[in-house]
Amino acid sequence: MYDVIIIGAGAAGMTSALYALRNGKSVLLLESESLGGQIATSPRLENYPSIKEISGEAFADNLFEQISALGAEVEIEKAERIEKRADKIFSVKTEYNEYEAKSVIIASGVKHKHLKTKSNRDDLVGKGVYYCAICDGAFYKGKEVAVIGDANTALQYSLLLASYCKKVYVYTLFDKFFGDAQLVKALRAKENIEVRPNTAVTDFIGDTELKAIEYTDKDGNVCRHEIPAVFVAIGQVPDNAAFADLADLDKDGYIVADENCKTKTEGLFVAGDCRTKPVRQVATAVADGAIAATNASIYLESL
Repeated sequence: MYDVIIIGAGAAGMTSALYALRNGKSVLLLESESLGGQIATSPRLENYPSIKEISGEAFADNLFEQISALGAEVEIEKAERIEKRADKIFSVKTEYNEYEAKSVIIASGVKHKHLKTKSNRDDLVGKGVYYCAICDGAFYKGKEVAVIGDANTALQYSLLLASYCKKVYVYTLFDKFFGDAQLVKALRAKENIEVRPNTAVTDFIGDTELKAIEYTDKDGNVCRHEIPAVFVAIGQVPDNAAFADLADLDKDGYIVADENCKTKTEGLFVAGDCRTKPVRQVATAVADGAIAATNASIYLESL
């Protein structure tokens, strides 16, 4: 029996563990993939307060060492179901085991939708192919870059990149954008943004780093564009279906919760990118983790 089970060991989950442990609670983290979440795949983290520069992997490793020293337990298992019994105890079932706790924090994060290419070049992610312009765009200051996408995130990425990149090429499947009119207007007004509509990017090319992208135009011609970086913004995907019995989900599958990080079920909290929120960054994930664990500790004291 644990005081808190945390589902997810990214920045939000490990910060939740840190605050719960410092409040004297026993903690188990369940992580379905790899420790650190999305930030662990970033070559450099430069927008976290007080840290000028650190690799995402090192940041995650430091956080893991911190919670391990305080006694956190970690299991690499995917949480498949949460139940709350009549005695107020939560049962968390994984593909291998069943664990019990007095409270649960869901910090399962989200995943960027990866662009499927004909040669499946996921090995170039972080080496010219990126899914977060806020995190990695500044590395290409003064250079030409490309963005793939046609909704708000792609529009925002394009405008951000255009503020310090020499030129931004925006590849869209259709001949219009599906984002806010103000963002579209702002993008159209930028002289260093070139939109290439009715195109489908089909491949990433390069040995150890991106050298070019391959795409088909509206006439079906296969074209090649030499470019050092491409930012893919075709959406993010939460994975919260397993928790829908105890937490409300919005139309996109995010857990409905405000800044208190409380769900509709007493004793069940949520932190990080998997909840409804306007900004998804390491700093906001860490903030959520602190809030969720603090409120979980208050809840535990009330039992």
